Amino acid sequence: MTPPSAPRRPGADALARIGHPSPGPDPADASPHTFPDGGTWRTEIPSVEGPEALAVVLKESARLDVPVHRVSQGSGVWMLTDAEITDMVESCAARDVELCLFTGPRGTWDIGAGTRTDSGGAGLRARGHDALAGCVEDALRATALGVRCLLVADEGVLWTLHRLRASGALPADTTFKLSALTGPVNPAAYAVYERLGADSLNVPSDLTLDHLTEIRRVSGAPMDMYVEAPDDLGGYVRMYEVAELIRRGAPLYLKFGLSRSPGIYPYGAQLRDTALATARERVRRGRLALDLLARHGADGGMSPLGTRLPGELRRFPVPEGD
Repeated sequence: MTPPSAPRRPGADALARIGHPSPGPDPADASPHTFPDGGTWRTEIPSVEGPEALAVVLKESARLDVPVHRVSQGSGVWMLTDAEITDMVESCAARDVELCLFTGPRGTWDIGAGTRTDSGGAGLRARGHDALAGCVEDALRATALGVRCLLVADEGVLWTLHRLRASGALPADTTFKLSALTGPVNPAAYAVYERLGADSLNVPSDLTLDHLTEIRRVSGAPMDMYVEAPDDLGGYVRMYEVAELIRRGAPLYLKFGLSRSPGIYPYGAQLRDTALATARERVRRGRLALDLLARHGADGGMSPLGTRLPGELRRFPVPEGD
């Protein structure tokens, strides 16, 4: 791990020259937490929908020297063949990159009408027993093929998978990542999801820096945050805040999404050109963000590549007999 350094605020010296001093950081609002390896940040490339997109990401990350700790997929385990999953597992293992696949059935693709209303109904949650069971089936299938990180968008699915992990039905080193579309927006909710079994939690990209500090006062569970959010998550671009996002939100996964880009879920070959082009550009966006960190003297503190576990987290007791 490179040692953390004191960041320079963007434009601070030049502004001070003309009488506009920048406020200094308040040590009291810095996160006291780190990853188990002592790092404060890791990277993630999202929306890597299959082996071909993964190959693009790995090639481009090598070309642009972008360290990648994790890649995630949004369409779901059920949208990949066993051969495709195995290919992705092997490619990621060869580069010490964590692979995270989404568990399957979700409300936005269900026949329920609620998600088509202005309110969005129950969103991505798994509707009914069969959808819950489908997510469990995805988890069992993916972990049998070597996947050790699963994306979850429903608190019931999360608690169920955590119970299965605790019982040994899922491998003990399986981790669960909470989807950005169900991400908590206050400290109490964040702490509840941690206790339900989440090992890293996406938070909405419109949370303020003070919101991150509030969360860090109650939980040290790793946080995932889009530095640039896709349009359906707001399209926010927060590159100039990366150093502060890390300082206030550590341990933090920096996610490099794309605004002004069409959605690709559920992915299929009809979206191939878009999926590959956006995969390539997400890596480039990562390079831009890392360059900003370096220019501001804030690029220290990255976790070593190949690290993935979240450390000791707090959980609700699992009922006896589960």
